[in-house]
Amino acid sequence: MHYPEPISKLIDSFMKLPGIGPKTAQRLAFYVLNMNEEDVVDFSRSLMKVKRELQFCSVCGHITDVDPCYICTDKSRDRSIICVVQDTKDVIAMEKMREYQGMYHVLHGAISPMDGIGPEDINIPSLLERLKDENVKELILATNPNIEGESTAMYISRLVKPIGLKTTRLAHGLPVGGDLEYADEVTLSKAIEYRTEL
Repeated sequence: MHYPEPISKLIDSFMKLPGIGPKTAQRLAFYVLNMNEEDVVDFSRSLMKVKRELQFCSVCGHITDVDPCYICTDKSRDRSIICVVQDTKDVIAMEKMREYQGMYHVLHGAISPMDGIGPEDINIPSLLERLKDENVKELILATNPNIEGESTAMYISRLVKPIGLKTTRLAHGLPVGGDLEYADEVTLSKAIEYRTEL
């Protein structure tokens, strides 16, 4: 089926999103076509705002509209603990449980030789800089419990071992092969509570 170019381009744009196949992209494109113009303009403004106004926190790497982010500027948080996560969505998942009150460090990925991602391709150097602060007493490695996450956790634990810093890993109440962002609050809470030293 041949569509006019604007619809065809919109379908192609939706297909660039994860989990969106041709049929879903087509449904979304025709839904947009039937929306009133004001809603379409608001939708496009929201997309542009996300790209133009959000950035990564210069301290922890979390997504923010002010730098440093609200977590890094919160004086009530425990600065002696840093929880290392793979993605900003993982910070949001951890914050939902409302039990962890330490700091974060977002790696923006995991070591994955199969995908050509090495330690230098993720946010490890700035983590090592943060660990020079004598106030940091514990590093929680909360990377995903899959091959890439485990490899990344082991790599970081070997890097920090000479420092003598207490290094823990989330307990394996989380399903192997799963992602933090999909875990429920109870599972995350138990995983933090029963973390073990590496």
